[in-house]
Amino acid sequence: MPAPSPPRIALFVTCLANVFRPAVAEASVELLRAAGCEVHVPLAQSCCGQPGYNSGAIASARPVAQGLIRTFEDFDYVVAPSGSCAGMIRHHYPRLFADDPRWRERAQALGAKTFELTAFLAEVMHFAPAPTRGTAARTITYHDSCAGLRELGIRAQPRQLLAAAGVTLTEMQGTEVCCGFGGTFCAKLPEISVAMADEKLGNALAAGADMLVGGDLGCLLHLCGRAQAAGKSLEFRHVSELLAARLDRAALGEEQP
Repeated sequence: MPAPSPPRIALFVTCLANVFRPAVAEASVELLRAAGCEVHVPLAQSCCGQPGYNSGAIASARPVAQGLIRTFEDFDYVVAPSGSCAGMIRHHYPRLFADDPRWRERAQALGAKTFELTAFLAEVMHFAPAPTRGTAARTITYHDSCAGLRELGIRAQPRQLLAAAGVTLTEMQGTEVCCGFGGTFCAKLPEISVAMADEKLGNALAAGADMLVGGDLGCLLHLCGRAQAAGKSLEFRHVSELLAARLDRAALGEEQP
């Protein structure tokens, strides 16, 4: 009896990974291949349309979403290293096309097979990552991003994978509290956003952490920028980089070699 074919995965890179941190996409590809997937990165992909959707620009968000649906709907699964973008596709695309039955059906079909990276690895592929070296002397804490936590239930999955990789986490107070990024929120209400970031950074440092790990680049870039502005010493990495044992690469905010 022939062995089953590996699932055909389309990696949704996301705008932030594409522009600011391609290493996250590269680490995601490594992990998905190690889990036994056939990985594709469609070149026609672009934004998921979330910025326009969240700002109320529905008419502008729809053609962006339609383009993404056309690009990804023929794959077995769509995986994104972002709870925010995965949540947009899974939950908000059907609402975006609520008055258009044909596109709503296509949006629902795509949403049903779209996953955040750690949820896909843990729940669908039952993946056990290889041990990650170089963390024994580190104090690492995890930030739960709002969209992944509240829309997709992403909490146990990254911790399960990190534990399997031999990474010990030190939980900080308020790990499930928003960091203040919130997409356009940080631009519209910067004073509140900065105060929330400072609280999150203070909790991480109070836990003795020298590295903060998370699953959404928006949160990590926001916190990293604020830490640098405030002169606070803390390393920031996406969970995919830690699971793919990429600690020899420059962290967020550091100069690339």
